[in-house]
Amino acid sequence: MKKILTFFLALTLIAGLGSAMAISEGDSRAVIGADLTAEQKASVYKTFGIEQGAVRELSVTNAEERTYLDGLVASSVIGTRSISCVYIEVLGAGKGLEVEVSNINWCTKEMYTNALVTAGIDDARLIVTSPIAGISGTAALTGIYKAYEDITGEPLDEIAKLAGTQELVITAELADEIGNIDAVTIVNELKLILDQTVNMTDAELIAEIKQIAADYDISVSDGQINQLVSLCRSLEKLDPDQLRAKVESLKDTFVKLSGAKEKAGELVESVKGFFQSVGNFFSNIFSKK
Repeated sequence: MKKILTFFLALTLIAGLGSAMAISEGDSRAVIGADLTAEQKASVYKTFGIEQGAVRELSVTNAEERTYLDGLVASSVIGTRSISCVYIEVLGAGKGLEVEVSNINWCTKEMYTNALVTAGIDDARLIVTSPIAGISGTAALTGIYKAYEDITGEPLDEIAKLAGTQELVITAELADEIGNIDAVTIVNELKLILDQTVNMTDAELIAEIKQIAADYDISVSDGQINQLVSLCRSLEKLDPDQLRAKVESLKDTFVKLSGAKEKAGELVESVKGFFQSVGNFFSNIFSKK
């Protein structure tokens, strides 16, 4: 299954991140799926390249996965057990993102990177793995949120997390049908005009989506357009200005991640929109407190 080249994807940035949170180089967390055996857990730590007990360990349950994914992802994808795991280590300023993924078949490297960046961690090492091949990785996706909250000591806004999750899921589904680049392009172009779409009727928004698709020679069905309308309505609850400011500061990271774009003309425009793609999960996190 193809997934998105975002968030590169899809998770929403934190307003006033620098002053609101204290994230130090070397801060790290291991988030372990709650249903691992002792042997599987040891295997995961081996993949992480650290000794068990060397960093603070958190656990993520299947119930926690469902808090954010029920109704958005097929139950078969979420499963009934929490297996995938994630290790996050904060790097020095300017080091960028290092992402490794193994034994995961649904959540992509791009999805995890987006979740990390949109959570406000710009420079970090992220390792996502499972002791069993072919795991969806939704537990690790949820674990990123949990690790972030533990590192910063600040709870994330639930509305923002749900909006970000919806973006990841919808973009992933679109990517599977129309391709990674086209899915990311159309979603990100919409995110550039959220301050306008909020004042549009559904009919006007549908016309705007069709125009964007035509501009990029992208074919979208009525069902896909309806998904994009739903996504826009969720993202409109966030702050587009704060989102844009944070994402623009991460241009170098996203230029590297979008390097697979083959058409030079499209690359210039899609990177512009792509920079906005990470403004989904937590843009309005603190302003609602």
